[in-house]
Amino acid sequence: MARHTSARRTDAPANAATEVVAGSPGALALDRVIHERTRLAIVSALAVNDELSFNDLKHLLDLTDGNLSVHARKLEEAGYVACAKGFEGRIPRTLYRLTAEGRRALEAYLGHMEALIRATRAG
Repeated sequence: MARHTSARRTDAPANAATEVVAGSPGALALDRVIHERTRLAIVSALAVNDELSFNDLKHLLDLTDGNLSVHARKLEEAGYVACAKGFEGRIPRTLYRLTAEGRRALEAYLGHMEALIRATRAG
């Protein structure tokens, strides 16, 4: 099993936690904000949709209100997701969209995972 140590990438957002996977090619850096399964699912869903409501995300990903709230807040704090709250008639509505920073972070994460897969298959 690979040892994990904390490190920051110079191209990572100031508030995004990263980890270096020791022994991997080029000390592959994984964004820990996106690497968590539920947050990766949220970011992936938003990458293929312009925006999704809280309820849409909750049902699409089969999450509880609390679980979605906690993970969406982490993504907001990292600058990866933007949240807009408003009303539709008298009903509160929360909409989420992936930010440009979030899209870059997802692309970098996918690139890192693809490199890890290639290295594993080559080894």
